[in-house]
Amino acid sequence: MNLSTPLTIERIDDVPLLLAQMDRMGLRELLDLHFPTHGNWVGLSLGWVVTIWLTHILSEGDHRLNHVEPWAMSLQETLCQCTGRHVNRLDLADDHLAVVLRHLANDDHWEAGEAALTSRLLRVYELTPDCARIDSTTAKSYRPVTEEGLFQLGQSKDHRHDLPQVKIALATLDPLGMPVATAVVGGNRADDPLYMPAIRTVRRAIGRRGLLYVGDCKMGALATRAFVQQGGDYYLCPLAPQHLPGEELDRYLEPVWEGTQPLTPIFADAEAGKAPALLAEGYEREVTLAAWVGGKIVTWSERRLVLRSPAQAKSEEAALRDRVAETLVGLSKLNERGLGKRRARDGEAFRARVGAARKRYHVEALIAVEVTEQVTKRRVQGYRGQPGRIVEERDGSVEARVEEAALEAELRRLGWRVFVTNEPEELLPLAAAVKAYRGQFRIERGFGRLKGRALSLAPLYLQQEAHVVGLIRLLSLALRVLCLIEFVVRRGLSAAKESLEGLYAGQPKRATEQPTSEALLRAFRGIHLVPIPGVTAPLQQITPPLSGLQERILALLELRSDTYSRLLCDSSHVDSK
Repeated sequence: MNLSTPLTIERIDDVPLLLAQMDRMGLRELLDLHFPTHGNWVGLSLGWVVTIWLTHILSEGDHRLNHVEPWAMSLQETLCQCTGRHVNRLDLADDHLAVVLRHLANDDHWEAGEAALTSRLLRVYELTPDCARIDSTTAKSYRPVTEEGLFQLGQSKDHRHDLPQVKIALATLDPLGMPVATAVVGGNRADDPLYMPAIRTVRRAIGRRGLLYVGDCKMGALATRAFVQQGGDYYLCPLAPQHLPGEELDRYLEPVWEGTQPLTPIFADAEAGKAPALLAEGYEREVTLAAWVGGKIVTWSERRLVLRSPAQAKSEEAALRDRVAETLVGLSKLNERGLGKRRARDGEAFRARVGAARKRYHVEALIAVEVTEQVTKRRVQGYRGQPGRIVEERDGSVEARVEEAALEAELRRLGWRVFVTNEPEELLPLAAAVKAYRGQFRIERGFGRLKGRALSLAPLYLQQEAHVVGLIRLLSLALRVLCLIEFVVRRGLSAAKESLEGLYAGQPKRATEQPTSEALLRAFRGIHLVPIPGVTAPLQQITPPLSGLQERILALLELRSDTYSRLLCDSSHVDSK
């Protein structure tokens, strides 16, 4: 090595691990197979470009197109060694990445590629899922709304109803939370129609029936439940008020209030040294349903699980009492008089203000009001020789009180929900159904990763809608990588009955049996690839050498032991095509 040549030190961190993980997933081969490119395409294949781009996203937490090229050039030696290909600057330029996004936005190619990827992952990682979860979220943007555009105003799950948004629906598999179906639709679309397409995609990818589909109350539409039943699968979801009116819920609860219906307690899994906590209590009843599916009548028996969560009831009671108290305070302020206190001009205006105060917190049925209108006359002295006159002033006051009977009736309904399922009791007992629904945090955690620091989807700044669709699908691939890393390591630790130490800064002895992907990748921060000066052959070294923790993580991920050590030779042998 010429000593006058400047040394190029590359900070490689978790890059070799991520590339090896995606190689095991077979991501690059499947992308090249299902996303054919134009004959004029040059340089790295689309599969390699996506794989390297995903490595950048997962390592840096940044999906912006114009940040990938400088990052790749700062790791050119590492990328060449790991991929066995020459990585050119133009391969990862932002305009080239935009072309990749347009390819990923092709619906036909994506559906085939997504199903093939799921099938491969189930086979490679020996997964036999029995539960799928379906839900949706929204991602906001600051772009203008167009009539037929993807970004529309709608019910925002980010509490930004003033911003246009796009809606993303995911279907994930338990227990790892890995996406198997991704749908991108307009931000003003309802959730109900998204369930059946997602279920079709899962069925096509899994290739078998008998799965339990878990969703929120929007899954409770009769047509969706009949579709699941007709296909030989099972569903579990709560019923919304439009599917189960309040009068019918009261009929379900009357035996409980009368003390004639015994309740089955359901406890959380016991922890060492602690008494098991009460998760819920309830009972179940059975009804017979019929609905049209594909021109045929489908008839089936449905279990209705009438359940009460004590924790939810306590939280809802506190919130209800706070709303009632706030309403009483707001009504009392209408009686205040003084400087700066706005007064109603007449009785109708005052009553309107009283009605608005009652409705603000949606407790108008719980608070009774009595409005009193007062009329006073006073003489106003004339001005500049004009005669005086008598004017009438109308004022109002309000007395408010809580309807105790209505409040008690409302309180005893709190915490109760009716869940429905068509899975037989011998396969899904009442306690198992409660715990299955409580596992919805898995898909919510995936949304948190998608929109949070890990993948940083929102806010969206891309202008072309095809690019937005392609980016969301790209990030769903990144989410699969995170889920698999976490699942495989946790499965390995469970099989070996071990735990990992050293993942927490400042707590070197703290151990965990359930490390997160983010913590596992963070453990590889600070690794550098450094050329060795003063030797004839181009050699390199990894500084600092891999620690015992890092080597253990590679072993748990079932990756090659030379994932990092193979970088120690030069990259002159790589394929330039």
